[in-house]
Amino acid sequence: MKTLKTALLIAFAFCLTLNIANAQKRYYIHVDNVKPSMVKDYEKVAKEFVEACKKHKPQTEWLTSVTSDLRYMYVTPLEKFADLDAKPFADMSKAMGEDWTNMFTRFNKCYDSHSDYIITLAEDLTYMPEGFSQTQEGLNNREYYFLYYTPENQGKLKESMKAIKELFVNKNSKLYYRVYHSGLGNPESYYLVAVSSKDDVDAAMQSKANDELLGEKRHEVFGNMMKHLSRFEEYKGQIRPDLAYSSN
Repeated sequence: MKTLKTALLIAFAFCLTLNIANAQKRYYIHVDNVKPSMVKDYEKVAKEFVEACKKHKPQTEWLTSVTSDLRYMYVTPLEKFADLDAKPFADMSKAMGEDWTNMFTRFNKCYDSHSDYIITLAEDLTYMPEGFSQTQEGLNNREYYFLYYTPENQGKLKESMKAIKELFVNKNSKLYYRVYHSGLGNPESYYLVAVSSKDDVDAAMQSKANDELLGEKRHEVFGNMMKHLSRFEEYKGQIRPDLAYSSN
């Protein structure tokens, strides 16, 4: 009986852990590193691809973001890792035949490299008191902050980021942000912080107002976070609804 109880407890703990893991919001990212000289050609093909998807209706979806260093990032929600084996474009490519091949031949001329990886929403570090959303109406401008760290500093970095969120909560800050954690396919470990705004002017005004709201305490909490980073990168970006697709 004791052995049975132990086995049941282990099974329950395993199921609980699995459910928690499955409840995490994960995203599959495909990135095309587009050549500066080929942006116009790339976007022409990308828009043709979206129109072809609207016609053939593959069962998938993605949000598209373009960064200031010309990374075209296609972000697809990932419910479970088994979804990586899905082939949503199989019927579409078969139906399009040579047109499909020609389209990707034109795509491939526009970049020298591309990659795929997974990120996970860090809900405990994200500050969106009115509810989580990747997109907000009228706020397609983005600021992306990549916070790289070494394994020995992950715990300290996370605690310092919790302290920042606590300060935002206590001050009832109106500057909301989302935090994602690097996962499968990423060569380095990092947290990604994404901030939405209307445009660069709005972003600057938000930042200035938030600095004044947080006061001198912000220097301490942000300074503590920076101590645990191995590298820091900042990029501007734009959400591109014209390059996005959803079968829903």
